[in-house]
Amino acid sequence: MCLKYGIVNHFFKTTGEDDEEKVKEIIADFAPDRVASVGGDGTTLFSAIVLMDKKIPMGIIPLGSANGMAVELGVNSTPIEALKDLIMSSMIKNLDMLKVNDKYYSVHIGDVGINAEIVASYEKDSNRGMTTYAKYFLDELRKIDPFEIEVDANNEKISEKAVMVGICNSRKYGTGIPLNINGNPMDGKFEIILVKDLNAQFLINAGLSKFNDVFYMKENITAISTEKAILKFDQPRVLQLDGEVIGKFDRLKVEIIKGAICLITSKDNQYVD
Repeated sequence: MCLKYGIVNHFFKTTGEDDEEKVKEIIADFAPDRVASVGGDGTTLFSAIVLMDKKIPMGIIPLGSANGMAVELGVNSTPIEALKDLIMSSMIKNLDMLKVNDKYYSVHIGDVGINAEIVASYEKDSNRGMTTYAKYFLDELRKIDPFEIEVDANNEKISEKAVMVGICNSRKYGTGIPLNINGNPMDGKFEIILVKDLNAQFLINAGLSKFNDVFYMKENITAISTEKAILKFDQPRVLQLDGEVIGKFDRLKVEIIKGAICLITSKDNQYVD
């Protein structure tokens, strides 16, 4: 397609070794008009971090397993169509990013608690897919134990027990299940979601809420919308950001970076007016 329309391009494939520095060098030499992030949520986050201070527009071509952020932003699920949209669109909008403990980043959803534990176990397993995920989900469900959390945000402290704490720049996981029905990754705010319990009714409604938000159980959720927050746990707990396990922490400082990314998008994006 690029050959047909005379679009000069450069391809870079990540290897896991010094990718960030290599991409920065290529961008400096090639000076692209726009960048395509080809992969899943991890690749989207990687690309966003690289481009954060450069103000070069970035679009997404979904080739991951779930493509949660691409779905959130209305990216066409067919990669070649997503490429066409990326090349043709002149609609550039600001996308927010989260910064955690002055070091880690997220553009989609992070969490502490049952889901982070599942992701940690899943990462260690050589098998992949929903069957493996379901196995670890059931394992964690059997030993679920609410923990103490204190949230300091908006000049107010909230102390509660929760089985999971969501750190949300957007609404839904890659599975399509909403964690934060009021989320907007382009509004300059993020949400802390405290899930108090995972009883049978909540799990059933969580599955149904994938299709209609009316099933979302607000009574089992405490939602805090803010620009920055401090989270304190009763002991070090596993944190995952955008599907990657970061480590164990007993304190998290979370803040929004407004408009960190110049996003190539379209009217298919639910967050675009």
